[in-house]
Amino acid sequence: MATTAIVPAKTRQQMRTDRSVFSSSDDNAMMKQILATHAPDGREFDVKPILLIVEDVMRCSTPTIPGIVHGNQAPVADALDEDRTLHSGFSDMLELLAYTTNKISCEISCKCSAGGSGGGDAHATTVALFNILQSYSWDAKVVIALAAFAVNYGEFWLVAHLYPTNPLAKSVAFLKQLPNILDHADSLKPKFEALTSVINAMLDVTKCIVEFKDLPSQYISPDTPELATATAHIPTAVYWTIRSILACASQIINLLGLSHEYIASTTEAWELSSLAHKVSNIHSHLKEKLVRCNQYIDEKRYIEAFQTLVHLFETPHIDNMKILKVLIYAKDDQFPLFDGSTKRKVSIDVLRRKNVLLFISDLELSHEEQSILEQMYNESREDPKSPERLYQVLWLPVVDRSAPWNDAKQKQFEYTQALMPWYSVAHPTLIDPAVIKYIKEVWKFNKKPLLVVLDPQGKVVNPNALHMMWIWGSLAFPFTSSREEQLWKEAETWKIELLVDSIDQLLSNWIIDGKYICLYGGEDVEWIRRFTNTLAAAAKMARIPLQMLYVGKSNPREKVRKINDTIAGENLSHVLPDLNVMWFFWVRLESMWHSKVQNGKTVENDPIMQEIMTMLSFDGSEQGWAVICRGASAEMAKGKGDTMLRSFTEFKLWEGRVGEIGFVPALNEYLHGIHSPHHCNRLILPGTTGSIPERVVCAECGRPMEKFIMYRCCIDY
Repeated sequence: MATTAIVPAKTRQQMRTDRSVFSSSDDNAMMKQILATHAPDGREFDVKPILLIVEDVMRCSTPTIPGIVHGNQAPVADALDEDRTLHSGFSDMLELLAYTTNKISCEISCKCSAGGSGGGDAHATTVALFNILQSYSWDAKVVIALAAFAVNYGEFWLVAHLYPTNPLAKSVAFLKQLPNILDHADSLKPKFEALTSVINAMLDVTKCIVEFKDLPSQYISPDTPELATATAHIPTAVYWTIRSILACASQIINLLGLSHEYIASTTEAWELSSLAHKVSNIHSHLKEKLVRCNQYIDEKRYIEAFQTLVHLFETPHIDNMKILKVLIYAKDDQFPLFDGSTKRKVSIDVLRRKNVLLFISDLELSHEEQSILEQMYNESREDPKSPERLYQVLWLPVVDRSAPWNDAKQKQFEYTQALMPWYSVAHPTLIDPAVIKYIKEVWKFNKKPLLVVLDPQGKVVNPNALHMMWIWGSLAFPFTSSREEQLWKEAETWKIELLVDSIDQLLSNWIIDGKYICLYGGEDVEWIRRFTNTLAAAAKMARIPLQMLYVGKSNPREKVRKINDTIAGENLSHVLPDLNVMWFFWVRLESMWHSKVQNGKTVENDPIMQEIMTMLSFDGSEQGWAVICRGASAEMAKGKGDTMLRSFTEFKLWEGRVGEIGFVPALNEYLHGIHSPHHCNRLILPGTTGSIPERVVCAECGRPMEKFIMYRCCIDY
């Protein structure tokens, strides 16, 4: 007895489309008879191997008529080796189905030879076949019927192919009165084009029906709307496939012993073409339903994989292999990693029980980030005291899987991968979509690179250690929050060493020598000329050893590059060796800000935070600025461009205080005297660098700053 499926609500257009393919009034009457024959006994058969053999027979039997498209002629049976299909279970299944298959084959030959495939008899013959197949499921019915036809079809073409060269085939052909079909190639072409079209359509529908049967029940149930709709249409699809089988068999059988005039007839070709069109339409609609079912299943699997990942990261492990193997889908690839040092693919086991820094980015990794991280990585390997044996870096490129992977993306990936001296995944497709979802939703990845730290057991000890890496490099190992807190305690006060670290050897030498150091920035070349000349004159009058260094802007582009060249060309001061170092100077400051914010520090409760905010507000200003200090001491003076220039222009007014309290304290004293209470400070931070607090106070006056959204293009013209 047929089961009734629950069909979801549809648009009127969809309903009309389905009715036009599956349910004319005549079809409804016929299908009542077919559904009445359906009485499955509960036995289940894996009919896929049989379908593969049937497909092999059809492809190999396709007539070699000029102008007919044969598709892939490689025999499917070549792939059906004994190890995969001809096992005992498969043989047993063939034995169980052999009687029914042969019975159907004989029934087809008998009915079609008697002219039973045309007119009203076609439906009656089809019903007769369904009665024989009543105890089988819908997928088994159609595969058995197709196998029965394949036996007759294959035997026919085996004789036809061997007729010219094989004596046995020639004798059989004479007894069957089989004409030499290939001698009538031109007149047979329309007939066999139509025959080939019907066979291809029948195979497509049958494969589609079998795929529905194989949908995993743990992810989709029969009452799921997508599957329920398809299930309601499968009996009609099976009916028209079997009816098409009878029409094809009739065409082949009627060729035996008939005249050239019959061969040349186009009536049967037109009938076959009509069936091919109907069965193809049925396939198109079933395929659409199958795609929707698979999308539903993929979403279920996607959610399940994500939840499994969440659970896995919450569970203790003896090593990091489970975590790494779920992050990198390596089931079909024994060497899923690429070693940047040897340029060879390696096993994931090279990371076993190591601290692993997951460097996560998209393919559009900035040159500055790549260059500075590579420099830090290489320096850590050169240091004999470095913990290089304790941690490794692994690049996980996050790409949009919904967009097609093309040659341009492949080249970009290969180019970026070749630059990296550490490990990377061999290809982005090894990262499952559920992993990408986890990276985005749990680790908050949003284009800006992350450095997620896993300990030797695969536990996340830092969801983003990139700030720590930028501030302290490998000294931050093992990149835990306790280590971060310890490093800030060691910093104690705001000094030049913390501000610049070791971004340039010149600075390190100046600090050791106890020289006065001026760091300055801005994009006003005229201000730079006046400031550097005025400061140099004041330093000469004060008889202090002063060195100046231009550190530009946080987004150094062509304009800053030209300023760098101007300063160097006019010998106004020292400049940083390249723009990557300039970028790094500012990204360290941004990293300090985020590190302090993550640790709950504010301008009100942390003096270092106040200094960081002041430096970042200098960068947000359109005018110049300067910071002056003496060696490794805590003495430091700072100010915006106009006040700093005024201070050194009016140096004679406070020159006497230099001898009494020192150059930097005297400068601070004078700056305080000329300071205007009216000011406008701007703090500009990339919106993707981390969490942005709702409340930020001004480092100069302590009042809450207003928050604005700014869109900026970093290309200078």
